[in-house]
Amino acid sequence: MLKKVVTSSALLISSICAISQTDSTTPAPATKISGYVDAYYRYNFNNPQESFNTGGTSFTNSQNSFQLGMASLKVEHSFGKVGVVADLGFGTRAKEFSYADADYLVPVKQAYVTYAPSDKVKFTMGKWGTHVGYELLDPALNKNYSMSYMFSYGPFSHTGIKADFTLGKGSGLMVGIANPIDVTAPPSAPTKTLLAQYSYVGSKFSAYLNYLGYFGAKTTIPNASNLSQFGLTMTATVSDKFSIGYDGTVQSVKDEEADKSKSWWGSALYFNYMPTDKFTLCLRTEYFGDEKYALKTGANIFQTTLSANFKVGNLLIIPELRLDNASQEIFEKKDGTTKSTATGILAVVYSF
Repeated sequence: MLKKVVTSSALLISSICAISQTDSTTPAPATKISGYVDAYYRYNFNNPQESFNTGGTSFTNSQNSFQLGMASLKVEHSFGKVGVVADLGFGTRAKEFSYADADYLVPVKQAYVTYAPSDKVKFTMGKWGTHVGYELLDPALNKNYSMSYMFSYGPFSHTGIKADFTLGKGSGLMVGIANPIDVTAPPSAPTKTLLAQYSYVGSKFSAYLNYLGYFGAKTTIPNASNLSQFGLTMTATVSDKFSIGYDGTVQSVKDEEADKSKSWWGSALYFNYMPTDKFTLCLRTEYFGDEKYALKTGANIFQTTLSANFKVGNLLIIPELRLDNASQEIFEKKDGTTKSTATGILAVVYSF
């Protein structure tokens, strides 16, 4: 009897040890917390009376005042094949980014769940930043602090489901279905957005061919039943100190009442010079062509932005000078309107 008890105890201890050894080799859940706070001062040399009409692009429409850009907090958690991201923002950037949402959804920049059944396929469901364009919402991820016209009038986010496929040799494919652009939680959304992207990422060159288009019942956008946008983004590393970026896109929408299509298009180059890891210069040149769709004026605009990036630990200091020239008098000034405007910005971004 004693022999049976000793034997059973030994088997039990061996089983516990085996389970413990198995558990010790199982990857533990991983959690990452990051974020930033940014603030800026902006002065428009036209000294306009109305601060909201000083530039026409997102996030920096203030005049002769200090502003909080956004306080951002991002939590990423993964366990095995499943991951979740909650990316929250508070401030004027978050409010403008979520312009189409109810107040309780404004702080939600991104919130999604991912599942990767293999290393070649990943599914994502929730809300995420758009795949279209060169620039991103978070200022720490851009070299210029002010935004381009293409970013400002293109899509900001998508809420739906998408699948990313790794095709091999640096190539990838994304397809997805989402609500109408920038709308997180509509009460009803018979109109859906088809999303697609083909990507190639090499050691010194990358390219992204992007598409989105409405399908289904009539969209919630007034008088518009068919919106589509194509875009191409490329980056090339010329040397360890110099790189070039390109962004080009065209968006069109059909006006049913007028039985005609309206569109806007843009093209931009980004020249990045990085003499040290503490200092970067970025020159952005952009042409924005409008057919009374985005700006409602039919004006064409050429803008040039020169930004310096000084890095001090986790702190990024960005002095910036920007010149905008339009084909019509669309910019406010103290005593009327004008075709051109010049602005200066001093911004700081602290990341953690």
